[in-house]
Amino acid sequence: MNPRLSLLAAVALISASALAYEVLLMRLFSIIQWHHFAYMMISLALLGYGISGVFLALNRDRLTQLFPAAIMANMLLFSVFAPACFLLAQQIPFNPAEMSWSPMQLLYLCIIYLMLALPFFFAANVIGLSLYHHNNQVSSIYAADLFGAGLGSVGVILLLSFIFPEQILTVLMLSGILAALLVSIHTFHAPKHWTIASAVLGLAVIFAPANWVTLKVSPYKSLNQLLQVPGTKIVGRYSSPLGLISVVKSEITPLRHAPGLSLNATTEPPEQLAVFTDADNMTAITRYNGNPETLGYLDQTTSALPYHLKRLSDILILGSGTGSDILQANFHAVKDIDAVELNPQIIDLVQRKYADFAGNLYSSAHHVNVHIDEARGYLAATNKTYDLVNISLLDAFGASAAGLYSMAENYLYTEQAVQEYLRHVSPDGYLSITRWIKVPPRDEPKLLATVVNALKDAHVRQPGQQIIMIRGWQTSTLIVKNGIISAEEISRLKQFCNDRSFDPVYYPGISESETNRFNIQQQPYLYEAAVALLSDNSQSFIDAYKFNIEAATDNKPYLFHFFKWQTLPEIMSLLNTGGSFLLESGYLLLIAALAQAILASLLLIALPLWLWKGKLGIEPGTGNHLNMLAYFFCLGLAFLFIEIGFIQKFILILHHPLYAITVVLSTFLLSAGIGSFYSTNLSRSTEKSAFMLPMAAIALLSIVYSLGFESISGFLLKTGSLSRYLFSIILIAPLGFCMGMPFPMGLAKISQTAPALIPWAWGINGCASVISAILATLIAMQFGFTVLILLAVILYGVAAWCFPKLA
Repeated sequence: MNPRLSLLAAVALISASALAYEVLLMRLFSIIQWHHFAYMMISLALLGYGISGVFLALNRDRLTQLFPAAIMANMLLFSVFAPACFLLAQQIPFNPAEMSWSPMQLLYLCIIYLMLALPFFFAANVIGLSLYHHNNQVSSIYAADLFGAGLGSVGVILLLSFIFPEQILTVLMLSGILAALLVSIHTFHAPKHWTIASAVLGLAVIFAPANWVTLKVSPYKSLNQLLQVPGTKIVGRYSSPLGLISVVKSEITPLRHAPGLSLNATTEPPEQLAVFTDADNMTAITRYNGNPETLGYLDQTTSALPYHLKRLSDILILGSGTGSDILQANFHAVKDIDAVELNPQIIDLVQRKYADFAGNLYSSAHHVNVHIDEARGYLAATNKTYDLVNISLLDAFGASAAGLYSMAENYLYTEQAVQEYLRHVSPDGYLSITRWIKVPPRDEPKLLATVVNALKDAHVRQPGQQIIMIRGWQTSTLIVKNGIISAEEISRLKQFCNDRSFDPVYYPGISESETNRFNIQQQPYLYEAAVALLSDNSQSFIDAYKFNIEAATDNKPYLFHFFKWQTLPEIMSLLNTGGSFLLESGYLLLIAALAQAILASLLLIALPLWLWKGKLGIEPGTGNHLNMLAYFFCLGLAFLFIEIGFIQKFILILHHPLYAITVVLSTFLLSAGIGSFYSTNLSRSTEKSAFMLPMAAIALLSIVYSLGFESISGFLLKTGSLSRYLFSIILIAPLGFCMGMPFPMGLAKISQTAPALIPWAWGINGCASVISAILATLIAMQFGFTVLILLAVILYGVAAWCFPKLA
């Protein structure tokens, strides 16, 4: 192999491995903890790259002399530390739910953050050293870096479809070792000990036991809690990019899963198998022999209410999962059932692997039409209407109650989603949404506020005439009718609640004395919330409420974000008396991650650059570097603001955070690389307009996409899966192309007057990037995506103003 090509191949391999590792960490942490940790992983990857920039800037001359040994050492160190750091991170007793009362958790989080940044430091050293040493091949090496990154982001998704997540760590080790072998044999003709060391390490990995990497799942996740029951064991594990599926059987203690079951229930579920996604979100496959009478227990839950209001002939179940909602419909003899489920593995479990156990539930014999799709994507592509559109309990009770979903985007419960659901409800049909009960109420009043706003936006004059709501001891069910609630329906609702000891929360004409009779709370919280939210003073009630219950929208799709800063002092005063459950662990984790990102970037990037600024070419007592500092700091913030904003927005179009991250990151990387290469021509121009053109294009495209996203997403949701991916790439690429220009153009301008300042600029940009990945998420949660994008445009404007003044 040509030595030059082998070096490029090695750089591409390391870059692919680094980005694959970044995406893989998101999956691994969503399994062992509750979060995808997406933006924290992006931040710590950038921290590793930023520290590498400082390290190389201060030691570039010595490292260049030791180039062959240094580059191979970093490749092997990446190979070893990628799995090692993750395994060590698992040993740290970090639990996000304890952050509100245990200061040690902040220290644990910081240790994990710095530890996981280490492999990215080694990967960045490989790329940075190659650029320093082969400065006559910069464009080729940079292209190999970007090509590898794009390949890695796609490759890890393919790997997740075939092997378990923890096994991919072995693949990443082998790719790093392969890179070292490539350069040791073909490029440097290095001493034999480098080749031998790489080969021995590679063989050790290949012949290591298959289970040498294991996942240490949090003991607070529901899978581990169930496995404490005698006789329970995992009988099946299945992996996909959408989740790690575990099937659990109980041979001694019968497994009984019936959320929201009435305390009056006299029947119990048949034999069941528990199904967990990422060790949580438990559902159950129920043994079904074809006799509907065995399913009587499902008629004793709050979600059975719509079947008692009138006879239903065709229904749509969104998030059908393992089939309990289909069984409920079968019990009520529904003739036509459309079931939509995003995860094909769940469908495969019921339809093939456990088909006999489940009574071939997903078959035409049970009048079931199965659609593997996302809820809003399916509805956008069909004009069919239904007597009932049903959504029930798509998240785990424990994680939901602990505030662990607070920073998870969820486009199923927004105003625009509710409007889409109601467009597919037949006249006098129903939309039914079942949620977990929380005390004090949080997501129930927020969901109700969202529904009320959706009805008002649809020009419904009296939303209260179309809403009914009930609650049990564990779940509540909100029903929205496509029409006026009748007296007959109210009578049937009362009978349904009396027979099952459920409490009416709201129906047209309800009085307070009818509420809070069976499942007694200190006061009828939900009834008071419903009355207030349906009144003319709803906004005053929302503003005064202890938690954030502003309606969720596609611009702020955070149904589970309830944090209010003004309530924090009161909650903190209650910590010693059991008030810790009122704090949102997810939001606190994000705040803590931002604090440590700022601290780490200042201490590990900004401080070394400042202390050794003389070595980097900044003269004492001058302020010439301040414009440069502002320029590159603004670019670091703005680039990630737009990138993170697009990742979050494209979850709606691409249906899953992992797919959105992969497509958006890889497209931005590749198109920005092309833009960076093209910017060489603009940098030679003496016209000021040539430098301002990319900035103007970024501002224009960002504003157009931001303001027109509802129309864009509406169009793309109606297209097929392949079309959605292609159109997403086509939309992102022009923006990424333009965003790839300002940074190299700034470096080119500095290189003409003060080339020694280039490492300083690189470090400042890295410092801002580390902070912006997490800060962008916080801004989106508090103010929405539109504000986030507009802030990015303003930052690009500040950078454009500073550009002519760069030293």
